[in-house]
Amino acid sequence: MSAFVSTHDSDSDSEIRTRRGETPMAMVGLFWITEGCVYLGAKPVGAGPGVRLTEGGVEILGDGQGGRSWGWDEVRGLDVRDVAVRSAGRRLASMAFDSVVVLFTGDGEQPPLFTVCVETEGDGTVEASVLAAVTGGIHTPDEYDLSRSLLARLADGTTTVGELVGWRRDEPEDVAPTKDQRLALLREWTAAAV
Repeated sequence: MSAFVSTHDSDSDSEIRTRRGETPMAMVGLFWITEGCVYLGAKPVGAGPGVRLTEGGVEILGDGQGGRSWGWDEVRGLDVRDVAVRSAGRRLASMAFDSVVVLFTGDGEQPPLFTVCVETEGDGTVEASVLAAVTGGIHTPDEYDLSRSLLARLADGTTTVGELVGWRRDEPEDVAPTKDQRLALLREWTAAAV
């Protein structure tokens, strides 16, 4: 279900976001990409947990997570763990089951958390929790593997946050990439330099 629900069929997602003061975003793998920064998992609301990647570095967000940040020159590695990964078929079955449970019980859950590990020069490895942003919190193996490769490239500087936000700025605001397009983008951003 979309987080941007309209009671008017004529309203596009971008019009609704604009009225709410929200910036256009797109999910690609584990990344919530806006026109100004990239979040791992869902963009946090209020004091919710999150990790933001900017041109300047990595920021840990949310109450109880320390509010720490590092410039890219201090970051030695980025990785994730506790991410739900299933094949496309198993992901669909899991989402269908969850929908039935919510339908009968009315008991919807918060998205699952996963852990981001930021390896730093001065502080060692720091862990932060983030909320999954995809339906059911489940990623396919390809999305997960390519996302981890992209995190490594961001940490070592072979890919920049600017490339991801630049793509978002160039895309139409109301168009979300398809699964094949998302995988193609991850492959492009993780391709070895020629």
